[in-house]
Amino acid sequence: MATPSARHGRRVLGAAAVVICTFLVVVAPLATAIGVNYGTKGDNLPSPATVAAFLANRTLIDRVKLFDNNPEIVRAFAGTGISVIVTAANGDIPSLATKEGAAAWVASNVAPYYPATEISLVAVGNEIMDTGDQNLIGNLVPAMHALKASLDAAGYRKIRVSTPSSLGILVDAQAPSAARFRDGWDVAVFGPMLEFLRKTGSPLVVNAYPYFGYNGDTLPYALARAGNPGVLDAGTGVTYRSMFQAQLDSVYSAMKKLGFEDVEILVGETGWPTKAMDGQIGVSPAEAAEYVRYLIGEVGSGSGTPLMPKRTFETYIFALFNEDLKPGPVAERNFGMFQPDFTPMYDVGIMKDPVKTGPAPAVPAAPTGGNGSSSATASAPPSEDKAPEEAGGGAAGTSSEAAPKGDDNDDGGNSEKTKPEEEGGAKQPPASEATRSILPAVSWVLAVALPLVVHV
Repeated sequence: MATPSARHGRRVLGAAAVVICTFLVVVAPLATAIGVNYGTKGDNLPSPATVAAFLANRTLIDRVKLFDNNPEIVRAFAGTGISVIVTAANGDIPSLATKEGAAAWVASNVAPYYPATEISLVAVGNEIMDTGDQNLIGNLVPAMHALKASLDAAGYRKIRVSTPSSLGILVDAQAPSAARFRDGWDVAVFGPMLEFLRKTGSPLVVNAYPYFGYNGDTLPYALARAGNPGVLDAGTGVTYRSMFQAQLDSVYSAMKKLGFEDVEILVGETGWPTKAMDGQIGVSPAEAAEYVRYLIGEVGSGSGTPLMPKRTFETYIFALFNEDLKPGPVAERNFGMFQPDFTPMYDVGIMKDPVKTGPAPAVPAAPTGGNGSSSATASAPPSEDKAPEEAGGGAAGTSSEAAPKGDDNDDGGNSEKTKPEEEGGAKQPPASEATRSILPAVSWVLAVALPLVVHV
């Protein structure tokens, strides 16, 4: 029989374990890294230096993606610990496909800032396949090769190279397992591109927006609400209850059909607006908060997707600010997580200090009516050729990039949302402010738990 002291020791050990486990559950999720797209299509936005200081000091955001390579912005993030994705304009692609042009671009747009600014990835253009420009499409992969070679030659081997694509690159995506790259693009473009990405350890960057694929009936599915009926993929027998997961698995299936399922996937853009045309179902700060909160938990959980279990996905939320100068529907100006004065639009737990605006309002009951979209499928990305309807309440069933979205980089069509951006890569970034911010809590937990163990 155990002595009283032994029983006491076991109780103390159990208490210590509870303390530590509670810490891991409650505090550790704060270390989950999340990125954001930083656009500048506004006439009331704060200075880049102010933005960089805000993100570094007051949020858990540890990476940003830019829609261009604005020197003032790139320089502002020097020494902040925040990694940056920069974008080469669409119009630069033909010259980037040459050795001389790529070397000149690196000398002008990387060398002056790196490594003080942690440039993690260079995006070559933005949604080039959607432009239909055969000159750009034909030079895209050669430009990626030449740019990576120039980066390596300059000693910047850690900087990855990729290019963002909308889900319009896929067909037969109603069932994720059936999705494939569009005919012609599969062999001529994506086969060589994926080979390059595998060789260089860079990710395939895609922009996935359930917002552009939902209707009133599928809103719970698009927001991944608990208890939604989901959509069955007859090819695998999997019932998807998250449109975001279905979209990622559609990309994976297309890659697998070409033999490149091992290449990492990076989500360059995804988000949900807080405002749209009057009467549109499913657009308010409540739904935006609901989606972004789900997203943060999903991409950092390590649970992966049905076809990619136990994988994490580096992800960039669209967008940092509401941008009042963007053209197009109302929603395009209202994807921001923050107002220009840094007031949060909603609370999703990314602030280091309390959110002064308070939590987002309660999410309304799931709508039962249609939202003006008859073509949105409940699973993978719908067809790319429609723009989301906002009048009368609805995002038409489009893929993640179908809506017209103006961008900070108008050169060559690098638009923020029409031409969403790409991201920073498959590799894990260095320790962020989020991670460093929990170290005091770690010390406190150990200070409480370890003496209990030693006492035993």
